[in-house]
Amino acid sequence: MDYQYPISLDWSTEETVDVIKFFESIEKAYEKGIERTELLSAYRRFKEIVPSKAEEKTICNEFEEVSGYSSYRVIKKAKDIEEKQTVKM
Repeated sequence: MDYQYPISLDWSTEETVDVIKFFESIEKAYEKGIERTELLSAYRRFKEIVPSKAEEKTICNEFEEVSGYSSYRVIKKAKDIEEKQTVKM
């Protein structure tokens, strides 16, 4: 990983750590796979921190620009598959 995660200075340290965990979950989905429940749990926490759809899109687009990983595609796939499956991109 040779990039920085998009973060907001308005977030607390705990919120920043949780957003980074979410982006690490997205990376994991691309690199080796991640349990659907683990991914969606990280996403729910991310949505508590970033409730606005517009802000979510901005942050996720910034992440995709630097990493090449699409948060949108990963979450969409996770929502489309059966429970207790692994999300692998």
